[in-house]
Amino acid sequence: MAHHSWGQDLWFSAAIAALGLHLLFNLWYVFGALVTKGRPRLEIFHIVSLVYGVIAENAAFQCPLTLLEKWCQSHAGFVAYNGVFELHYLRALVNPSFPLWLLQYGAMGVFLVNIAIYARRFALRYAHSHRHAH
Repeated sequence: MAHHSWGQDLWFSAAIAALGLHLLFNLWYVFGALVTKGRPRLEIFHIVSLVYGVIAENAAFQCPLTLLEKWCQSHAGFVAYNGVFELHYLRALVNPSFPLWLLQYGAMGVFLVNIAIYARRFALRYAHSHRHAH
């Protein structure tokens, strides 16, 4: 039986915390518009998150949370996975051959749905403010 030091356990806990943060960001990315209504600052933060998320999903660079998780895993004595965070976990949970293009289009679809929600909110606010101005 392999013996782990308390330091490795600490790094493993840090990797789990980074994974948790990443999962929270993904939930925020997908469902943020549901909790931002009537909160303009949160709406702006969510729109910025959407822009970052769709760029990160389709760009060549890796998300800082993915890099942090992999770094902590390596310090814990694990071999860090290769590739995209979401793809790694989707392949582990759903299907080993889950295609990257589906993840990229899915991220774009979520982006477009959320932006449509914000556009509708803005249009309704604009119409409401102009109705009361006249």
